[in-house]
Amino acid sequence: MRVAAIDQGTTSTRCLLVEDGGTAHLVASRRHAQHYPAPGRVEHEPEELLANIRAVLAAAGKVDAIGIANQGESCLAWDARTGEALSPVIVWQDARTAESLARRGPEAQARSRAICGLPLDPYFSASKLSWMIRNLPAVASALAAGRLRLGTTDAFFLDRLCGHFRTDMATASRTGLMDLAAGQWSEELCALHGVPLACLPPIGAVDAECGAVDGVPVKASIVDQQAALFGHGCRKPGDTKITFGTGAFLLSVTGGAPRSDAGLPPTLAWQRNGEPPVFALEGGVYDAGAALEWLQRLGLFATPAELDGFERSSALSRGLVFVPALSGLAAPYWDRNAAPLFIGMEAATDRRDMVQAALEGIALLTAGLIEAAEASVGRIEEISIDGGLSQSGYFARFLASASGRNVRVPAMHEMTSLGLAELCGADVEHLRGAAPRFEPDGSVTARDHQRFAAAIARSRDWRE
Repeated sequence: MRVAAIDQGTTSTRCLLVEDGGTAHLVASRRHAQHYPAPGRVEHEPEELLANIRAVLAAAGKVDAIGIANQGESCLAWDARTGEALSPVIVWQDARTAESLARRGPEAQARSRAICGLPLDPYFSASKLSWMIRNLPAVASALAAGRLRLGTTDAFFLDRLCGHFRTDMATASRTGLMDLAAGQWSEELCALHGVPLACLPPIGAVDAECGAVDGVPVKASIVDQQAALFGHGCRKPGDTKITFGTGAFLLSVTGGAPRSDAGLPPTLAWQRNGEPPVFALEGGVYDAGAALEWLQRLGLFATPAELDGFERSSALSRGLVFVPALSGLAAPYWDRNAAPLFIGMEAATDRRDMVQAALEGIALLTAGLIEAAEASVGRIEEISIDGGLSQSGYFARFLASASGRNVRVPAMHEMTSLGLAELCGADVEHLRGAAPRFEPDGSVTARDHQRFAAAIARSRDWRE
């Protein structure tokens, strides 16, 4: 069995060709443009994403099955009759609806958490879809004509590629519109946000019928982070992974029922045909790779090799702190008004020190997510990480010490695509391989954590 596992992410579209019981290799990767039409707004061009999916699939050659992972909360509007996109893809990082959501009262916030498990935050899709209806004439016209389709990018891809308008339960759980207990769209939440339920795609299992592309069946479609959770082999309660891409996203399996605390929201991990749903806790850092790309554009480093090999003690221990909040702070703060900051610089501070501080800031925010997850799932002894930052030995060691947990880095880096291939039915167990393990060394002290907490406090509500 040959599977083309396509990871359509925030900055690129990648295709891993997986041979059942054999090999896996990346056959193609295509970057797409990031559009920033106004402060706080992030968009993609729908047709560009679709063209890149077709291109990387063509590079895979003859395959027996296709899996597609999507960005999760990124969404758009399109014409049901022609398939034409009526909006840009509004990306999960986009904060254009923050002000309107802030005006919602505590009752609306409580109802959202009670029904879908999610706070009212522009990160999720619901308010973005509502914004399109209110602000884009083409969308409003299509709604009036009964031709409007709304959804996350997966529904658009499947509609255009396969002629199947659908989404899976895990992706639907990221919209802020799904009743988490029922696994179906909530009429109350749709009314709350002003999103017509009839315009949303049917919800099904991750491996339900998705149609075919040029005769090749699409066997699985799911959120990238949930695919990575499956790819890491996380199956039992407490199993935890963190993917370090544009953002950093933690998922911790909770089992057969949704569980939450005041900080981390519950989410659907996956639901396979004929099986009950599996739930997880989710926590994120909006800016991980995005913060490093920003520093790279500023000229503080040039290549990924410069994210390792620091010779001095931690920047934190020397009083230099970075809070990576270019897009605000996600769970458990939910503060879009937080701003990034460097604090503690002196005349001797150089660009290497600042890059080191940035890595540490990302790790420290992530360590906070692990603490919050542990309050609900019990002791987490080990976490498994993937993504670009996982390849920095310094980062993995610092994260182990900052979190007080063992950090495992699987030999296979494309965990989203690996999970997709497994959800398509491929045997991938042998591909996970031996994983280097980093253990806490006590180098991050309570004083260091206090210093970072003080920096976060200064960054919060800065944009108000």
